[in-house]
Amino acid sequence: MFDNKDSYWWDGGKKVQSGVEFAPRKLQTALDKLTRRQSGRRSRTHTDRKRGRYIQARPAGDKTDDIAFDATLRAAAPFQIQRSEQLAESGMAYALKRSDLQRKVRVRRAANLILFVVDASWSMAVSERMTATQGAIMSLLTDAYQRRDRVGLVVFQKDRAHLILPPTNSVVLAKHALVDIPVGGKTPLSAGLMLAFDTVRKEKAAHPDVMPLMIILTDGAGNVSVSENLSPQEEAHRIADQIKYDDIRTVTINMEHVAFDQGLATKLAERLGGPCYTLSQLRAETLLDTVRKEIDTM
Repeated sequence: MFDNKDSYWWDGGKKVQSGVEFAPRKLQTALDKLTRRQSGRRSRTHTDRKRGRYIQARPAGDKTDDIAFDATLRAAAPFQIQRSEQLAESGMAYALKRSDLQRKVRVRRAANLILFVVDASWSMAVSERMTATQGAIMSLLTDAYQRRDRVGLVVFQKDRAHLILPPTNSVVLAKHALVDIPVGGKTPLSAGLMLAFDTVRKEKAAHPDVMPLMIILTDGAGNVSVSENLSPQEEAHRIADQIKYDDIRTVTINMEHVAFDQGLATKLAERLGGPCYTLSQLRAETLLDTVRKEIDTM
């Protein structure tokens, strides 16, 4: 939680109550439909660690820590006649060379990290935005607890960003964190993106196989810089470039009214390397459906 003492009515500050929960549809990927018969982590991902199911092999190259012996023997088999002299000299029954070495490719269950990054600065739609986000988070957590997914919330308003809900799969913690989130003030977009970026990096350091997804609800119009050297928009775009460079999946939800849209959210989404959607009816159900579709493609 963050201090709300300065969010007065004259600069657009007020409190928004937690959204209404509803029964969510199960978030399932194609792999779920093929393999899942019980609770557990939702998605599968390749892993470089010696954990997970061995599914195939690839040339080892310089990585010789997880050799697939069956594939290595098969790779060397066609060359045994050519290596007859080597076999005679060594007295060995089978001749192997470094180029024959094959390394195991493994997959393992991976949890998703769904991090909402929400513009809570003053606008006509801010109450609707926060209510929909809170409702979607609580609904996601109902399913995330069984799937080992984690959900978090970054809110930015006035001159800073706050991690309202650190990544969690606890419905109880979320209910306490999402009560009376203050809104109002200016739009520190770059601060919100930077905090979200740092949150994902810390989560990936603690859980290397986690699959992060940022859901960014904004009109893309930042007007507060973290540094003094860059304009708010340029600063936000540079942070977006870094998020894209780190291969963090993003979805931008354009919150600007169609009559006033200057394309800023679309430009931000392009720098982030992810899609940009406009939700004509911003409700928890529609936001949840958007998140579900993106998880299905991860």
